[in-house]
Amino acid sequence: MTEALDVVEFLLSARIYDKHRELDENDLPPAYRTALWGDDGVPRPPQTTETAVTEGSGVDEPWDAISGLMFTDRDTFAGSMSLVDDEMAVDWFVENADAERVRDNPVLAYAVGDEFDVDYEAAREDNRSVQADPQWIDGLLSEYFDEDDEEMLDLVEVRSPAEIDVTLDDIVLTEEQENEITKVAKAIEHRDYLATIGLSEIGKLLFVGPPGTGKTSTARGLAHQLDLPFVEVKLSMITSQYLGETAKNVEKVFEVAKRLSPCILFMDEFDFVATTRTGDEHNAIKRAVNTLLKSIDEVSLVNDDVLLIGATNHPDELDAAAWRRFDEILSFPRPDEQMRAEILEIVTRELAVDDLDAEELAAETEGLTGSDLRLVLREAVLDALMEDRRTLTQDDLVEAVSDFEDRDHLRNLDTLEEAIDDPDEPDHEDTAHAGHDHT
Repeated sequence: MTEALDVVEFLLSARIYDKHRELDENDLPPAYRTALWGDDGVPRPPQTTETAVTEGSGVDEPWDAISGLMFTDRDTFAGSMSLVDDEMAVDWFVENADAERVRDNPVLAYAVGDEFDVDYEAAREDNRSVQADPQWIDGLLSEYFDEDDEEMLDLVEVRSPAEIDVTLDDIVLTEEQENEITKVAKAIEHRDYLATIGLSEIGKLLFVGPPGTGKTSTARGLAHQLDLPFVEVKLSMITSQYLGETAKNVEKVFEVAKRLSPCILFMDEFDFVATTRTGDEHNAIKRAVNTLLKSIDEVSLVNDDVLLIGATNHPDELDAAAWRRFDEILSFPRPDEQMRAEILEIVTRELAVDDLDAEELAAETEGLTGSDLRLVLREAVLDALMEDRRTLTQDDLVEAVSDFEDRDHLRNLDTLEEAIDDPDEPDHEDTAHAGHDHT
């Protein structure tokens, strides 16, 4: 019955969308939009091919699920499925569906919401917008960038919110980080008001902290939560071998973000600024850095709908000129014991673990980052699979922690050997201690 209901819901949603022109793509659930998308949005009438029905409903053999219903039909030549009696289909759906299903589908909330006490406007508000879909972003890229602009897109990686596989629920944040994210969300929600009062210098964040502490994941999770396209660039990757091209590349990156706005522009490896701003580097590279700083000055969340997030593992190398470009500096420290326990609870939630004691593991993993803890879990899973087990034990995880730390020590082996060979180097034990840094 569930599969039949899934298929009928898909077909009925397509029919209602076609008949009521006041509805648009934002009324269709995201999976339905993706399955029905044409060259320019969801066409009317939608093409309910068997492939589309399978993709949208998630039912592998959709016709088998509904072939016994009197109000359905199949055109084997065209490879499509349809409803032949709308009224009968609606009555059948109302009899077999529940309020939760209707609440998750604004099209049906519009048509039969009263039968389930579901408010259409609320259902539409909760539905992920079409601007979050990959096909919407692809359409924008095709519209705003022609063949001459392809080199611009080669400098960045663009993800739609729907393609981002990390959410803020997957990340353990400090209170300061949570407060800042809430503040940013409010600024985006009320950016028209901020514009009217002339408060445009807002929405430029710098994430600082060691590798593996969640800077990139938090930026992506924020894009997922706010339904904003995510434009990512590693500053080291835009440095051209041709002097003078790097400054142009910087300008192109900001042009991409402005064309795709509203969006998040995430600039990783921001210490690129520090390493090229001082010293004897070529003047062309220095000009590129000055172009970057100027571009940051000229972009605005309020005026351009671009939320700028920079990230660096080396905040100590940034000078005042770089720091003052950001209205908020957000620290990403190594997680404390309580945070590590929460991270372990999150990364093991999809696994079967007998007698998990996250607090015990957290106490044994001082100095490890969230990224490190995921590596520990990966090793525990692989070791268990070597024994044909899919259920982990606490001992598996404890042993994986020990193995991880042993491997981390091996990373410093070359340094230790160099210290032995060089009498001017610090004592071996001091070198080992200094090198034991999970970055």
